[in-house]
Amino acid sequence: MRFDIITIFPEALKPILNESILKRAQKAGKIKINVHDLRDYTVDKHKKVDDRPFGGGPGMVLSPQPLFDAIKKIKGRRKVRIILTCPTGTRLDQKRVKKLAKEKNLIIICGHYEGVDERVRKHLVDESISIGDYILTGGEIPALVLVDGIARLLPGVLGKEESLASESFEENLLDFPQYTRPANFRGKKVPDVLLSGNHQDIEKWRKQQAMAITKKNRPDLLK
Repeated sequence: MRFDIITIFPEALKPILNESILKRAQKAGKIKINVHDLRDYTVDKHKKVDDRPFGGGPGMVLSPQPLFDAIKKIKGRRKVRIILTCPTGTRLDQKRVKKLAKEKNLIIICGHYEGVDERVRKHLVDESISIGDYILTGGEIPALVLVDGIARLLPGVLGKEESLASESFEENLLDFPQYTRPANFRGKKVPDVLLSGNHQDIEKWRKQQAMAITKKNRPDLLK
C-alpha cells in the first residue's frame, strides 16, 4: 500500500514513520510512505498556504489552491482514496481501519488551524476522519494514527497475523490482561489459571476478563 501525507510540518512526521514496525515495513517493501510539504505547491511567493476566514472569526483557514494542486500532482493517474483529518469527521474505529486497509493508495491531508476551505472537503476529499472527541493542534498526529493502524493489518507487516485475532476491538471486546515472567514479582502473583497449562480454562478466563474490562471501560461496545 502507498500512503501520501500532505502537511505543512513534514519534519514532525518523519521520526515516527522511520522507526520500529513502520520502518521495517517500508524497508521490506510492504508499504510506501511519502510525506509532502504543502508549501511546495503554493503559488504565493511567500509560501503562504492559509488565509483569514470569510465572515470573520479567529484563526486561519488552509487555502484551496495549494491542496487542489498538490492532490492533482500526487494523484496522477492512480486511483486513490483521499482522507482529511479533522475533528468534524467520522470517528475512527477498528472497523473503519480494516476497510481502509483494503485500499491500494491513500492520500491523507493533515488539517490545521481552523480547518480547510470547505471546497476542499466538498470537491476533493472522499471522507473526513476524526480520531476522537477532542481537539489537537493539527492533523499530523491523526495522520500517524491512520498510517500505523492500517499498516499493521497488511500482510507481512507484523509477521504474526494470527495475533491480530485476539486484540482489542475484535468481537467488540477489549483485550484481556497479559502477564509475563516472573510468575511472582515482589509478592504480586500471576493468576493460577495461566500457569495451569489447561488451555480450555485459560481461554475461558481470558474471555471472562475481556468481558469484565469491556463492561467497565467501554460498555458502549457491548451494545
